[in-house]
This record gives sequence, structure tokens and C-alpha cells, in this order.
Amino acid sequence: MNAHPTTRQAARGFTAIELMITVVIAAVLLSIGIPSFRSLIDNQRITTAVNDLYAAILLARAEAVQRGGRVDLAPLDGTNWQKGYAVFVENKTTKTQIPDFNQDTIVYSTGPIADGITISTVFTDDATQYIAYNGTGRTRTNANPQQAQMGTLSFTQNGAVKKRIKLNLMGRARICDPNSTNATEVANCTSAADGK
Repeated sequence: MNAHPTTRQAARGFTAIELMITVVIAAVLLSIGIPSFRSLIDNQRITTAVNDLYAAILLARAEAVQRGGRVDLAPLDGTNWQKGYAVFVENKTTKTQIPDFNQDTIVYSTGPIADGITISTVFTDDATQYIAYNGTGRTRTNANPQQAQMGTLSFTQNGAVKKRIKLNLMGRARICDPNSTNATEVANCTSAADGK
């Protein structure tokens, strides 16, 4: 006989039941968290698109004042803001409001915005898609240099308007939320002073 009794060591690791319970809990937490995370990503994309175009508008206005003359902001292809846009000084004799990288002075340009976001506009002069500032920092139309180019750029995602940039009579731009229900909130889009 053996004088030394053998002691059994405790088993290490997880049982199959413990592992299955952990996997189920992880699956439930992921199913709750992933849609919220997707919403967070969508909100970040729309915010980035709005802030980038807003910054380009502010740059166009500042450049016009600094140069003492007209500076345009327009889509790269002349119609579709989603494909990118540029702040530029048109050097061509025939003004087209379409940036020409060979002839115009390009101050700033950007590539396409995030997929799934569309930008629609309503301007005083809707003949072409552009925002033009004169040397005083006010917007103007092509039809009449004394007429302000007021309007709204609406950013749509998943079929719903999420944000807007409004241009007022003085050429000032502001970002607003069309879904805001607080009439006194700064981000509310219903102010009549903003034009269209």
C-alpha cells in the first residue's frame, strides 16, 4: 500500500455551461449596443459634413473680405455638393461658378462627403449651385450684384433632414436643427430672419 495518500487537484477552467452563459450575455449586450453605436457613427458623419461645409462658407466670406473682391464656393461639378466643393476666385472672363483648377485661384477644395448623406439647397438664385461673397462679406447673386444670395442647405441622411445651414440677408451662416422643438433655442431653424 501507498503510505502517501494522493490528493486530487481542483480542476481549472470553465465548464461548458459557464461558457455558454457568458456567450449568451455577450450576444445580448452586443445586440443592444451595436444599433446605438451605428446611430453614433451616423450622427458623427452628418456633423462632420455640416461642419466642413460651414467652415468652407466662413472661409469664403473671410477670403472675400481680405481680398476686397468676389470669392465663390461651389460644388466641384457645378451641381452636386456631395461630390465635393471648392472655395475659389474665378479668373475666367466668363463666370461659370464651377471651379476650374487650371484657370481659377483655388483657396480650398474637398473631396466627396460621407456616403448616405445628401445636400439639397434653396437659394435666392437657384440657376446654379453656388455661394458668392463680395468684398464687404455679403453674399450676392449673379443676376444682380446688389441682391443677396440667401438660402438654406439641408443635409439629409436615411431619408430625414438632420441639419441645415442657413444664410441670411447679411451673408452670415449658421447651423440649425430642423427637428428642434424649442422655439427659443439658438439651433432652431424656424427663424424668419434667415431668409429661405
